[in-house]
Amino acid sequence: MKIQPADALIIVDVQNDFCPGGALPVRDGDLVVEPINRVATLFRHMVTTQDWHPPNHSSFKEHGGIWPVHCVAGTPGAELHSRLNQRPVNVRIRKADTANRDAYSGFDHTDLAEQLRSRRVARVFVCGLATDFCIRATALDALTQGFDTFILTDAVRGVDAQPSDSEKSLQDLKRAGASLITTSDLESGAAT
Repeated sequence: MKIQPADALIIVDVQNDFCPGGALPVRDGDLVVEPINRVATLFRHMVTTQDWHPPNHSSFKEHGGIWPVHCVAGTPGAELHSRLNQRPVNVRIRKADTANRDAYSGFDHTDLAEQLRSRRVARVFVCGLATDFCIRATALDALTQGFDTFILTDAVRGVDAQPSDSEKSLQDLKRAGASLITTSDLESGAAT
């Protein structure tokens, strides 16, 4: 599949706290970095999303949520993985940045849709963490917003509280209209 000028790569939450050694690690979460880096330079438009929580965020167990404290704004855990190639990034989205509102999707209470439309993006390629939460929510919202949506299945990893959660999420996305492909399906087109 040739990458075109109106395509965007959306890298979801490849943050230190979601990688091994972090506060809320996704198993093998850091293994998404290499396939993402391999295709990043194919895209003219590249987006990163980050959880950017205040210390008293409602998703934290100590404030009634279900998650341990993670991705607190301005901390090393909230930063993107050090090996992730960020040179091509031209849109940075920080989400769930108010205490009383959680957001799994990169579109939730952000200007991501407007930023993509202003760049005339038609297709989005979603990768990162975690398949069964933020990838799923971001991709569903991309479809709702009218973007042709592709999931790079070799560049995602899930929480898998139940062993099949990630696979079920991918199948749900496929039924909703997303295409499941791998980074090896991509090739340079007019974007480079």
